[in-house]
Amino acid sequence: MRVIQTIAELRSSLSTERHISLVPTMGNLHEGHLSLVQAARRREGVVVASIFVNPLQFAPHEDFARYPRTLDDDCDLLAEGGCDIVFTPGPQEMYPVPQEFRVQPSATVADVLEGAFRPGFFIGVSTVVLKLFNIVQPTVAVFGKKDYQQLLVVRQMVGQLCLPIEIIAGETVRDASGLALSSRNGYLTEDERSEATALSSCLLRVAERVRSGGRDWSTIEATAVDSLQARGWHPDYVAIRRRSDLGAPTRDELLVVLGAARLGSTRLIDNIEI
Repeated sequence: MRVIQTIAELRSSLSTERHISLVPTMGNLHEGHLSLVQAARRREGVVVASIFVNPLQFAPHEDFARYPRTLDDDCDLLAEGGCDIVFTPGPQEMYPVPQEFRVQPSATVADVLEGAFRPGFFIGVSTVVLKLFNIVQPTVAVFGKKDYQQLLVVRQMVGQLCLPIEIIAGETVRDASGLALSSRNGYLTEDERSEATALSSCLLRVAERVRSGGRDWSTIEATAVDSLQARGWHPDYVAIRRRSDLGAPTRDELLVVLGAARLGSTRLIDNIEI
């Protein structure tokens, strides 16, 4: 496995490759990331994973400075997982001049849920993902369903900009307790980690109510929020939405329930397809 830090060297290394699969990450990798690498490995050609903590998607009050950076351990995991190339640019390589040209995703999908609580977040995500696509020129890119709204934003960007890239969705990987694996789980104390399973349990109860015929969406959502608050969480939202566009459900459609809540100082997100 090769570790490459510059765009020029990466492009040179990939210049003769016909089939490239890209797994974009911010590092601090876990089994969820490795499952995306494995999905890419099942495709023809070379597998590239990128590790870049993108400053454009962090607000000034968020955790950019303390976001865990574990490059050596990440590279060991990627080598074991079958990755061919790790692209690890620094901020100066990705943004040699101020990034004044940015991607503005549709407000319909990007200004709700996560976008409402993290304004500008999906502009930063879309911009860096498009830059990575232009740098790597992949035929396939793999994103996890753990970040469900991000996956949908990327799919829409690829479709509307006619990018010749197939987007593969990787299933959320959970530990034995049901907690969705996340780099931010490392912020949790031991007691908080035990409590953190309450978020997935809450979403599972919502999903079961909907599967059992519940259609009073707002009441179901409010009950879920109340249940988290009663346990000491600070929920941003629990929302039942259409899988296709994250719009409010209007009939029997394919649905997903999404939740975001703060436990102590750590903000967790999760979702369950219904």
